[in-house]
Amino acid sequence: MHDWIDEALIKASIERAARWQVRANRLLTPDEHKQQRQFAKMLDASADKVFLVKLLDQGLRSRHPGRVADQIRFLLETYGTPRFFDPGERLLSRLFRYVGHHFSAWAVPAIIASMRKLSRQMIIPGEMDELTDFLGRRRAEGVQVNINHLGEAVLGEQEACRRLAVYLDDLKNPLVEHISVKISTLYSQLRPIAFEHDVAVLIDRLSLLYRAAQQQAFEGADGVRRPKIVHLDMEAFDDVETTLAAFRRTLAQDQFRSLTAGIVLQAYLPESFVFQQALTRWARERTAAGGAPIRLRIVKGANLEMERVQAALHGWPQAPFSYKGDVDAHFKRMLGYALQPEHLASVHLGVASHNLFELALAYEAAKRKGVQDQVAFELLAGMADHVRRALAEQGLSLLLYAPVAGRDEFLHAVAYLIRRMDENSGRGNYLRYAPMLTTDSEAWQGLSTAFVSACRRIDTTRTHPFRNQDRLAEARMTPPADPGDEGFFNVPDTDWSLAANRQWADQIRTQWQRRAGDDPVVVTPVVAGQAVAHAPDQAVFD
Repeated sequence: MHDWIDEALIKASIERAARWQVRANRLLTPDEHKQQRQFAKMLDASADKVFLVKLLDQGLRSRHPGRVADQIRFLLETYGTPRFFDPGERLLSRLFRYVGHHFSAWAVPAIIASMRKLSRQMIIPGEMDELTDFLGRRRAEGVQVNINHLGEAVLGEQEACRRLAVYLDDLKNPLVEHISVKISTLYSQLRPIAFEHDVAVLIDRLSLLYRAAQQQAFEGADGVRRPKIVHLDMEAFDDVETTLAAFRRTLAQDQFRSLTAGIVLQAYLPESFVFQQALTRWARERTAAGGAPIRLRIVKGANLEMERVQAALHGWPQAPFSYKGDVDAHFKRMLGYALQPEHLASVHLGVASHNLFELALAYEAAKRKGVQDQVAFELLAGMADHVRRALAEQGLSLLLYAPVAGRDEFLHAVAYLIRRMDENSGRGNYLRYAPMLTTDSEAWQGLSTAFVSACRRIDTTRTHPFRNQDRLAEARMTPPADPGDEGFFNVPDTDWSLAANRQWADQIRTQWQRRAGDDPVVVTPVVAGQAVAHAPDQAVFD
């Protein structure tokens, strides 16, 4: 067991988590209770989950009401009426199945409006009046908000410039204190092999955001005006080192010496602990030289399915841990490192999780070290709001991560909802068991046991990457004469996100790139295994 965690701390964390859960259950509203029952029913019926995912993913892509109606009718005929629908919703779905498609011009907009209304719990409307109302209510509750405009990777520079303009407008909003951005929305031509070029472009665009954050100060509840905070989210493994380099190099400029900015690290990547150590060393050097601290949000990671697909397509090892217990243990390892007082002075911590055991562990450990006022707890908007209210009652510093989408961006919202649904319904995930969770239930005991197990194996987690392809090393190896008894295996694609492979490509380019004044390269043709030094001209008739 790690030196910062012991049996007494584990016991105190479990007891605090139980107290928080009991209080949260008492704060459940009737609507939230109904939603929890529906979600629990959906988890018990895999076909219902498939129906909902396909409805969100396939049924709402077209802007033609007739096509949408046909798709919804097909899904209802294939999967039947979902069991998590309430009686009124079941009646309406049957009516739609038999007669609604004849009135698609009316029925489909009503369905989409209903789905938007349901999604408002997790996705904040992007229209200014509604967004302002949401931010005002959270501020009145003493909860900070970090807004994230939903959207997938941009496909062109025109769209990237539009997204950049949206972020700049957000920073002008006096009620906005934090925004989150992804590098894939700042630049449309990200390619890992063009690492230095990509980082240079991102520095220019991040600089625009950081300058705006400096100029558009936020007035806190204490009346003090502070620069706003721009957080860099993490996405695919391919972009991790690019994101880290862009973050550090942008903040290294003299103009941002006094600016605090945020970044995220994902605990499901084993090398994130090494990245955390390097980032902390850099931040301590920065503050020692008179610079501002940075902010680090530690998450477990939410792109596992995409990473699995990526690995399978290219013949690479999966970048994240395969076993959930390893992720949980690694999260705690990173937490322990971040909570050291000498690190917190330079790297302010955000603990991002809905797992009450993890939050309680962070709270109890910070309390033991006397640094609880330097730790923020970060939650997703609309996910277990009763828990948020219970934590707010305890006086915890809360930052609410709020996905935002306007009416015309509902497809982006759909992608987010599917990702969250897949993540939250995965076995071993805390939120899968959160609906109707009580401290005397079998589910609670299972979660408690998993928590204790992860605490006791912190030191055993891997910290070096699974993706470790090295074309430089391979180039020095003698390939086998034949595949042998194992049969043929295709060579995996080159992983350009790895520095060694980019260096290998640079060496090849340097070796073969011709420059002005170089002698021409003479290439001798080989025909049927024989070099033809002087091939005679030959007339060919077609």
